[in-house]
Amino acid sequence: MSTQVIVLNGGSSSGKSGIARCLQAVLPDPWLVLGTDTLVQAMPPAMRASPAGIEFAADGTVTVGPEFRTLESAWIAGVAAMARAGARIVVDEVFLGGPASQRRWRTALDGLAVRWVGVRCAGAVAAARETARGDRIPGMAAAQADLVHRGVAYDLEVDTTHTEALDCARTIAARLG
Repeated sequence: MSTQVIVLNGGSSSGKSGIARCLQAVLPDPWLVLGTDTLVQAMPPAMRASPAGIEFAADGTVTVGPEFRTLESAWIAGVAAMARAGARIVVDEVFLGGPASQRRWRTALDGLAVRWVGVRCAGAVAAARETARGDRIPGMAAAQADLVHRGVAYDLEVDTTHTEALDCARTIAARLG
């Protein structure tokens, strides 16, 4: 069975979104890109600064509450349903909960052909990208650089510290079955 879902996990500003766009360019079939940012942007603004929803602290720490988890669970199930209906999907994720986050996705994607890809980037480089972007809370990239990978199992890892997104995408594409 050929790959139906590619899950890219990495910290903020690690290069996941760039890799996802490059995958869309290099893969022969059409692929949708959906990510945690998609979910957060779809939520009501009040949930983006609420203990029940998601909170972004001044130091870059991200905390999620029960209402966020409820919506996240439904969203993950929806992404899995789209893959089961025939869509190929690149998931752009940040596993703040490490193995617990991966477990939620594994359960939803059970029975589908999934490639788990760790997107690494040195914390200092991710932090510099974060500053250049100007749309992230300072400290988020450095805080997440290693945290999101602890206890997570991958089929493949790429490192964007010194490797361009297109080269990472080509490496991933070469490993798809």
